[in-house]
Amino acid sequence: MTPTLPAGSDGAAEQRLLLADSVADFTTRGTDIARVRRLRGTPQEYDRATWGRMAALGWLGILVPERYGGLGLGLGEMAVVAKGLARALTPEPLAATAVLAATALAAGDNDALKRDELPLLVSGESQPALAWQEEAGVLDPAAIQTRAVPFEGGYRLSGTKRFISGAAQADAFLVSAQTSDGIVLLWLPRATAGAGVALEPLADGRSFGTLRLQDALVPKGRVVASGPVAAESLARAFDHGAAIASAELLGVMERSLEMSLDYLKTRVQFGKPIGAFQALQHRAVDLHIQKELAGAVLEEALAALDRGPDAATRAQLASRAKARCADAALKITREAIQLHGAIGFTDDYDAGLYLKRALTLAAWLGHPVWHRRRYARLAAGVAA
Repeated sequence: MTPTLPAGSDGAAEQRLLLADSVADFTTRGTDIARVRRLRGTPQEYDRATWGRMAALGWLGILVPERYGGLGLGLGEMAVVAKGLARALTPEPLAATAVLAATALAAGDNDALKRDELPLLVSGESQPALAWQEEAGVLDPAAIQTRAVPFEGGYRLSGTKRFISGAAQADAFLVSAQTSDGIVLLWLPRATAGAGVALEPLADGRSFGTLRLQDALVPKGRVVASGPVAAESLARAFDHGAAIASAELLGVMERSLEMSLDYLKTRVQFGKPIGAFQALQHRAVDLHIQKELAGAVLEEALAALDRGPDAATRAQLASRAKARCADAALKITREAIQLHGAIGFTDDYDAGLYLKRALTLAAWLGHPVWHRRRYARLAAGVAA
């Protein structure tokens, strides 16, 4: 995806190009696949030092309003960073923290809490994670069984949250819960009594967290949002997270395809590079078309999302991008294994790492079939 903007936004377009160059320089100098291999499967999951360097570059504050210490930019800019980092399979939880958690917190109505916590998120001193999902396959942020029972000083939280991205080193969780008056979104430090975190390994060597709560106390001042504001905060975070996950998928498929094309040019069989065989050329062209279609759909969606559409349109745009990018990434990374032949199946070769990241990202925040169904349902509703 070329970091562009609609016509008339030359300054912003130049800013995105500079941002893309900055990310490329960072991945060249500050991270590599060897680091990814060292960290996969470890409880740490990523480097705090690398996270701090990302914060120093301003990336964690791209979506945070300027009054809270952020840059106040849009999803288009965040997508440039996410795609560039995904090309290097960077394990740091940019989307989980700087998109999901940051969006939910910034959309809340507790200004005092935002003044306290958003600057810490932007600086990298605090790494929160959004704990919203409870059951496999249930992707409605409003489908909540975790209970928040009010008492004089705040709420008592009980329940279980699963599939929490970025939980490995999270300092705090934004937890959605039901009360007798509706949904609340609560800020819960990791060390809170009555809260326990367990990690579940993922295919790409990272992990999801499971947060178990038993009468965990949350003071009133730690309520991020309640009622319709909380529901909208969660829905917005989900859709924006899906859009940035799509950008990550685009980065993964781009790099995977590049690796495959390089291999086709250098691998010699029967006295000539295998890329000279027409059958393989046709397959490579098909994959290139899939990548270009995914990039075009994502670019259109990001531009529309940054204009601030209504909730139904926002959900349509996010689902369209996620479905297209997930399908394309899965196809390209799987074909890459085949194009590399036997070497592609070995763990020592990097092609498999890209397939595993694509598998993880495609399932996160809704697999492509779920998003196509949601898009169709929403499109029918808009037409009606």
